[in-house]
Amino acid sequence: MENTKETIDILNDLILINNDRIAGYEKAMEELKSKKDTDDEDLDLTVLFEKMIDDSREIRNALGKEVQVLGGEMAEGTMTSGKIYRAWMDVKSVFTGKDRQTILENCEAGEDAAQKAYKAALDNEELPHFLREMIHDQKDLLLESHDEIKALRDQVA
Repeated sequence: MENTKETIDILNDLILINNDRIAGYEKAMEELKSKKDTDDEDLDLTVLFEKMIDDSREIRNALGKEVQVLGGEMAEGTMTSGKIYRAWMDVKSVFTGKDRQTILENCEAGEDAAQKAYKAALDNEELPHFLREMIHDQKDLLLESHDEIKALRDQVA
């Protein structure tokens, strides 16, 4: 029973990270829209951020289904507690500029936080094999997003 509760907690932490990621990219899109010198150059970021939001929604829903199968309730909202993971919410609150580089730097920091959360989840050896595979695949997908954000940031720097 304790193992099931711990697994549910891990899955719910990852759900919250993905909720934070959604909120972070929504905030980044708001920042892009509010730029005084909005140009077509930033349309690529809007499309990219929308894709990343969709990815996190799919991931969140897959994790939520597993929580329900285990008899738990899917977490809602974003991470506001000081748990072991740094959440996207922390990153989105430090958006200080509206230029492309600042937005990409903050998104990269959020992606770093998501990678740390997924690594911590995978470090738990009590996770059932099928969940470990699912979480590993999600981590890989999020790593692709991280690398894409980093490459865009490097182009601007």
